[in-house]
Amino acid sequence: MPSTAATPQEYKHRLAGYTYWSRRTYSDSPEFAPVVLIGGALHRKEDWGRVEQGMLGRADVICPDLPGWGRADLLPPYLGPDIPAEAMVRLLDDLGIEKVNVFAGSYGSSVGYRLAQTHPERIARMVLAGTMGGIPAASRPMMRAAVALAEHGPRERFGPSAVDALMSPHPDIAAKAVVRRILAMRFGAADDADLAKFIANTNRLLSRDLIDPSIPPAVPTLFTTGEHDTLTPPALCRELAFTCPESWYVELARADHLIHLERPAQLVDLMNRFFGCEPLEDLAYATVVEDLRRIPATI
Repeated sequence: MPSTAATPQEYKHRLAGYTYWSRRTYSDSPEFAPVVLIGGALHRKEDWGRVEQGMLGRADVICPDLPGWGRADLLPPYLGPDIPAEAMVRLLDDLGIEKVNVFAGSYGSSVGYRLAQTHPERIARMVLAGTMGGIPAASRPMMRAAVALAEHGPRERFGPSAVDALMSPHPDIAAKAVVRRILAMRFGAADDADLAKFIANTNRLLSRDLIDPSIPPAVPTLFTTGEHDTLTPPALCRELAFTCPESWYVELARADHLIHLERPAQLVDLMNRFFGCEPLEDLAYATVVEDLRRIPATI
């Protein structure tokens, strides 16, 4: 993936009493609309690493800390994705950007989905990874245990518990040991504000389904996840993909829920192809590639 010496610029935003932030880095040679990266429940705008750097080869990149993320204000657990989605629109207005490509993963996928429902005119194309409107029944006990440890301790057990909840035990996952170490460091370094956001965001997912598929998003959308994802299993992601009239489904080999850490180069390639309207053929890193527009929905 190409490297860049561009200096990120940070911006402060306000909506409905919430303060939040964005980080924008300019590409030397943009080929398509800016790319917005929206991450999971404890993700920060500075955490995109190789994915951010890789996308800068073809587009400006915007990494937000929306309400509930990173440096932004906490979002109470009784609120759904509407506030973050509207905050994203205000952010784009503040930056003078009419339309973007969106990548939203894990917890953030409900915000991307909602944004596509309410403001499809602001999105050129969208990639949703490890899509979740809620936490599947099989994963709920481990996530509840992680929340309990974040709330009451012991603090040293929170990190390992959260990592186990997010990652599959399958042995064939790219860079598995490195990813576990990265996550352990991130969770271990979480301060009280980080933990409060993790608790609120996870309880939001545990309390109800954040994705309402009754209004199909009118945006070309690619759904993806790892073949070994146990938190948002491939079958559930593919099922949700059928709620979008113009959708694709790609399953990544040797990955689980954390594809941005496990297979960053492959994720960058996939996004570049999709956002650049290029064919999704001969993807050596994919176990499944489907154009769902050509497949009758049977769900």
